[in-house]
Amino acid sequence: MRRRLVKENRPKVILYGLGPIGISTGKILAQRQSIEIVSAIEIADDKAGKDLGELLGIKAARGITVSKTLGEAKNYGIADVVVHTTSSFVETVFPQLEEIISGGMNCVSSTEELFFPILKAPDATRKIDELAKKYGVTVVGTGVNPGFVMDTLPLFLTGVCERVDEVHIQRRVDASKRRLPLQKKVGATLDADEFYKRVETGTLGHIGLRESLQYLAVNLGWNLDDIEEQVDPVISEKDITTEYFHVKKGQVAGIKHIARGFTNGKAVLSLDLRMYVGAEKSFDRITIGGNPSLEIEVKQGTPGDIATASILANSVSLAMHADPGLINTKYPMWPHCEKL
Repeated sequence: MRRRLVKENRPKVILYGLGPIGISTGKILAQRQSIEIVSAIEIADDKAGKDLGELLGIKAARGITVSKTLGEAKNYGIADVVVHTTSSFVETVFPQLEEIISGGMNCVSSTEELFFPILKAPDATRKIDELAKKYGVTVVGTGVNPGFVMDTLPLFLTGVCERVDEVHIQRRVDASKRRLPLQKKVGATLDADEFYKRVETGTLGHIGLRESLQYLAVNLGWNLDDIEEQVDPVISEKDITTEYFHVKKGQVAGIKHIARGFTNGKAVLSLDLRMYVGAEKSFDRITIGGNPSLEIEVKQGTPGDIATASILANSVSLAMHADPGLINTKYPMWPHCEKL
């Protein structure tokens, strides 16, 4: 059965993963009086055994020693929610999620594939959902992209449309202003051949664009005839120096990742993501063709690092109060346009 909070009690939270996103999320949660962090987990030797307050730089989190495993965590079993930030792939994190769920704890995860996991891991998706329902807990997969900018936000905007004929989304990110892991993820400083090799092996690039596209198609009631996905490097036209790298002219500055969904030969859905150092302008633009047609632009774009940490922190309450199971993003809890 789901653990219900006494009204005056604060949700007890475990931080599982203390990479850049885990640290940022922890800082947000540690400053909220409505939340109590009770444990933290990180396998890296330079963080395991350390005081969480020192790692976060926040006094309120002092006195919590970082454990290497969930089983070693001091307050394992009494926590209400685990904020999980360890990997992008469902198959990789499945054993971790299984341990969290079987411990009777709700989970908010940044795992990109978990946002719409039925595509890449149908068996694991079913098992996670069944296990969560068995133990009366909720599992939420969320983030900024996937999870907001190129999927849930556009779908939400269709709620004022009588009819939607097409949706086109563009996101431009100046990676030079982002953290080191993202600059590595987009391939900064590589040559084009090495870029394509790493894309082929799955060690480079954005995770979740196809999931975002199919999330939109499913919720809009569209049966796509075909999906095209293309990943290419953005080649730097000049020397650029960031806090972490010096990108020379002719080297890879970042990534251009485009996914399109077709019906009757027409691209009715397109997601165009470009993240590279030296981008002149960052923005998010959503164009909806229909009745009415809409065009919305977020100037300067949604800042991915703080936005990701914030949506994870803000999903703790959702995990506490939603129905047990893996939250089914096929049926979001807000109005959106549906096929006639």
